[in-house]
Amino acid sequence: MGTLFGTDGVRGVANEYPMTAEMALNIGRATAYLFKRKGHNPRIIIGKDTRVSGYMLENALVAGICSMGVNALLVGPLPTPGIAFAATSMRADAGIVISASHNPFQDNGIKIFSRDGFKLPDEKELEIEDLVLSNNMDGLHPSPNELGKAYRIDDARGRYIVFLKGTFPKDYTLEGTGVVLDCAHGATYKVAPETFFELGAEVTTLFDEPNGENINDNCGSQHPEILAEEVVKRKADAGFAFDGDGDRCIAVDENGSALTGDQIMAICAREMKKEGALANNLVVSTVMSNIGFGIALKELGINYLTTKVGDRYVLEEMQAKGASIGGEDSGHIIFLAHHTTGDGIITALQVLAAMKKTGKSLSELAQAMKIYPQKLINVDVKSKPDLSTVPEIAQAIADVEAQLGDSGRVLVRYSGTQNMCRVMVEGPTHEQTERYCGQISKVIREKIG
Repeated sequence: MGTLFGTDGVRGVANEYPMTAEMALNIGRATAYLFKRKGHNPRIIIGKDTRVSGYMLENALVAGICSMGVNALLVGPLPTPGIAFAATSMRADAGIVISASHNPFQDNGIKIFSRDGFKLPDEKELEIEDLVLSNNMDGLHPSPNELGKAYRIDDARGRYIVFLKGTFPKDYTLEGTGVVLDCAHGATYKVAPETFFELGAEVTTLFDEPNGENINDNCGSQHPEILAEEVVKRKADAGFAFDGDGDRCIAVDENGSALTGDQIMAICAREMKKEGALANNLVVSTVMSNIGFGIALKELGINYLTTKVGDRYVLEEMQAKGASIGGEDSGHIIFLAHHTTGDGIITALQVLAAMKKTGKSLSELAQAMKIYPQKLINVDVKSKPDLSTVPEIAQAIADVEAQLGDSGRVLVRYSGTQNMCRVMVEGPTHEQTERYCGQISKVIREKIG
């Protein structure tokens, strides 16, 4: 990764470096310069979530893009995957999303999609970064008669809803199905209720009144508690919580129990295998997936690969190995037959489709996978040596792994942003996972804490 772009674009506190208006202006300039294709009317789509800082960053990006002779098409608040869709369907040169996903409102971010709807590869982000940080774009400006214009696209939401509805099987309907949606006061607040309503569902919507500062605030995919209560109270068939930019989805069954991304993937993969739609009989997820996920897939006769944490790595592996479903336990799931990126609404629709096709409730479907108890301890460390070079730590990990065998696993890794070592143990019982996690954490604390 470079110094500006992390695993999901540029991100930080709004109005502080690097999330300043000046930086957004330069990212707009660099993106427009790099993606402008000769011989056609160049255009870049810009969408955002509901954060108050979105106005500032949107206007700065527009200024930068237009200054390089490229037109800016503004679609307003739309989920991240909606902007990926718009970039391809409108033959744009790129799509830019202003969002910090599930983070609090103070943060914001900029991520870029290429015209084929995929997030930019590392080397393209580095090219943008080099242009921005070299401060020599002034000589690249076109003449005054070649400046770009900005346009508002009023029907982007409607186009995206038509696309979303097309991912739900034509032979089924959601009529008579009670659905509760938690829109996190974020980018799905209009799109999600309209999509489910148009498919015939009986929709109850929560957290759909964004004010610029309430995005993800005790709601959304990281806080499904109120959603769960509402599902039970209304005797709904299912509930779905999205994050601020709409690429994640966490489901809640009719009893108010939340399903993880792993459980959703297990349900959908089983259905896809039954229909012959599971490309290469393969599912891709990250090292953070619960051990129960791999065990469930093995029982279903489905092959399984893991990558490091980050949806871009999941997607890379899916493309390399020809998989049609992959994702993260956080609820960021990619259905490549439907879209180029994770889409919370598509995920929710696939879960409902599985319920319709099988005639089973969501709690019955969730039994496709047993979640193993997990314990996570964060240990503050003074340094970050390779763990295999500290004999006592390596031995402590090996001892626990030997005791767990195939019925659990150990994952010890440093935080990418803090001086911290994360110790995660999964095993058959809560008592065992807590004890083993404590054992390893104690040795780490003694040696490098």
